[in-house]
Amino acid sequence: MAQRLHLVFGGELVDPTKNTFKNVDDIHVVGIFPDYATAFDAWKAEAQRTVDNAHMRYFIAHLHRLRDEEAEASSTEELN
Repeated sequence: MAQRLHLVFGGELVDPTKNTFKNVDDIHVVGIFPDYATAFDAWKAEAQRTVDNAHMRYFIAHLHRLRDEEAEASSTEELN
């Protein structure tokens, strides 16, 4: 079975209705997790910790979706 990694990250947004970070240098990388359930728990903890700041948002990125191991060359490899 393929490994399905998930990245949890977040930071302060310019506008709480959009997904544009105020300062990308200040993005908080919580970590990379081996499954969605673990990533969700980490995401929830950070979201609850920052609940008083309406501009703070945390996200879960599905890293396993960035690469297609079955393809001869994935689209990310072609960027190199």
